[in-house]
Amino acid sequence: MKKAILWTIGALISINALYAQGTAEDYERAFTLNQKWKNKVFYSDVRPQWINNTNQFWYVRVTPEGRVYVIVDAAKKTRKELFNRQKLAKQLSSATQNKIEANNLNLQQLRVNATHDTLRFVQNDHKWMYLEKKDLLKDEGKIEKPTANYWAEAGDESKGEPVVSPDGTKTAFIKNQNVYVKENASGKEKALSFDGSPGEFYSAYIQWSPDSKKVAVMKVRPAEKRYIYFVESSPEDQLQPKLHKREYTKPGDALPFRCPRIFNVNGDEAHVPSIDLFNSQFEVRGLEWDAASKNILFEYNERGHQALRVLELSAETGKVSTIIEETSKTFVNYNRYFRKDLTNGNEIIWMSERDNWNHLYLYDRHAGKVKNQITKGEWYVRDVIHVDEQKQIIYFSANGMVPNEDPYLLRYYRINFDGSGLICLTPEEGMHQATFSTDMRSLVDVYSLVNKAPVAVLRSASDGKVIMPLETADISELVKTGWRAPEVFSAKGRDGKTDMWGVIFRPTNFDPTKKYPIIEYIYAGPGSQYTPKSFSAYNWSMSGLAELGFIVVQLDGMGTSFRSKAFEDVCYKNLKDAGLPDRIAWIKAAVTKYPYMDVSRVGIFGASAGGQESTNALLLYPDFYKAAYSSCGCHDNRMDKIWWNEQWMGYPIEKQYEECSNVVNAHLLKRPLMLVVGEVDDNVDPASTMQVVNALIKAKKDFELVVIPGSNHTMGGDYGEHKRYDFFVRNLLNVSPPKW
Repeated sequence: MKKAILWTIGALISINALYAQGTAEDYERAFTLNQKWKNKVFYSDVRPQWINNTNQFWYVRVTPEGRVYVIVDAAKKTRKELFNRQKLAKQLSSATQNKIEANNLNLQQLRVNATHDTLRFVQNDHKWMYLEKKDLLKDEGKIEKPTANYWAEAGDESKGEPVVSPDGTKTAFIKNQNVYVKENASGKEKALSFDGSPGEFYSAYIQWSPDSKKVAVMKVRPAEKRYIYFVESSPEDQLQPKLHKREYTKPGDALPFRCPRIFNVNGDEAHVPSIDLFNSQFEVRGLEWDAASKNILFEYNERGHQALRVLELSAETGKVSTIIEETSKTFVNYNRYFRKDLTNGNEIIWMSERDNWNHLYLYDRHAGKVKNQITKGEWYVRDVIHVDEQKQIIYFSANGMVPNEDPYLLRYYRINFDGSGLICLTPEEGMHQATFSTDMRSLVDVYSLVNKAPVAVLRSASDGKVIMPLETADISELVKTGWRAPEVFSAKGRDGKTDMWGVIFRPTNFDPTKKYPIIEYIYAGPGSQYTPKSFSAYNWSMSGLAELGFIVVQLDGMGTSFRSKAFEDVCYKNLKDAGLPDRIAWIKAAVTKYPYMDVSRVGIFGASAGGQESTNALLLYPDFYKAAYSSCGCHDNRMDKIWWNEQWMGYPIEKQYEECSNVVNAHLLKRPLMLVVGEVDDNVDPASTMQVVNALIKAKKDFELVVIPGSNHTMGGDYGEHKRYDFFVRNLLNVSPPKW
């Protein structure tokens, strides 16, 4: 009887151990997974560098023995080592007093000359030159690391260097906020404007006409600047805290007003145009002369982003005319931008979503009308790579052209200006990354899927035919470690018709007889699409988290980009939508196919826009999402940067901003929430998170807050990652995490 009881207890312990999740062993695997999978993929990560205007390029082969620098001759179809690794490693070791292995050379910022016998690179913060034929290694001095400007800080247009005329006889400059011209031979100065002042000055960014007879310049009425402030509590160089101040324009703030002016430098004539076509400004930019020195082109982006115009100002009459106009009842996605003024002076290539898909159009500049639509169909032009005006060919990337596959997969194409001759240059299924030669005769194509290792080939840029294979990645050593590829999964969204595409990550010890809580990683908004499409052994956001005993997913719902304009428009004045109805439908479809996914335990996490969206999901869909980890969130769009929020939420600032605010909706909290913020975040104002905290406290809600001292825009770093693991283990697995 005693033995039977002991056997039963032992069996129960064994079963519990078998089915346990969130254990110390799971944490050990999760924390070591990245290191375990590191350097287990070979002949991958091909990054070709074409050498000047030659038909040769170099790249690094990652072999089981180490890194090998190779050079490929596209014309001869040959590949050889770029230099003698042993010789260079020996010289570098001697020069730097550090042991450098020949198979681990990492030459940063490497440049190769046309005859590929001279290398210039950075090593140990020094610039080096290596002449292989002379066996000469020369230290060219310590590299100066440039100081990066703060991204939101506008330049001071009132100051700038003088600008010399094309014929070299005159110099234009700003003095006392006005435009002056000096004759270089005599030094005689002449004022062209007299109405400049500190409150309405002339920009120092002066544009001379090609004939050197006129200058174009913006007159600027500046606006009062907004600043955000934050305290760095624990600086490394002093005991006392530091107060930081950053320029930071928010939705609804006043903006500078710009008006182009043209001055005739040989007379008193000046043209002050009517502002009717560019009055409600978000931005007015560019002053580009035509070859005949008769007109300038500039662009107007309307506040609220429902109009975008290319305008022409006549230097002869001062009249402003519309050359191109984009309008929308929602928003013109000006981030999807391409404009090419052809050298014939008569035509412009323009990118637009006007037919519900992102395409290219050929404009007649003088008539201000479309001559012909160049690309057309239910697919999406992503980027223009090159415009060959002589042959009238455009090289571009696009997605969604191939039926019955993931519509986000990127391929490369060429097409004639008149829309004929469309050729796919990279036809295989996969996410392609092409690097073209300078002469556009060939390209290196690297393609993969999240579950298929990369392949690299050299192709002809005329028809896409393979000239020679380069590399096929070897993941056999990775697979031996227990690596499990993520699954690409598609299901219908909220409308029951449109496919949503995502990925599913499972733990390496996945057991289909277990039940797994689901965690969604979210980032949304029409700035891009966010689900990974290319191969990577380790995904920082999802791989380790899955190892604790979760199914981790990511997908792109409506309101993200690179599908149709209607697909994007779902988010307009409604960022709280975040594609959540599509995400819920997708997860439910996955659960139907895979019953081991537990739909009663779904968590969600994200950072920045994803921080806003994960909290929002918890507040508005508490019956589906049961826990959320939200880092550095822009929780109220009135608190965040102007360009992101007015683009999608509109202008003026009306009730839609309040309706989408996690601060306003904080009282709805019913589920576990962890908020994370870096105390010196200058990307998203940290006050945005703290205002949610304040609202939750006032509503007497229970939640967790993690503030990372000295940290900027962050998911929380290593500390935050551990907190994220513990949070979901407690609230979805319902077990106590192991001790730290």
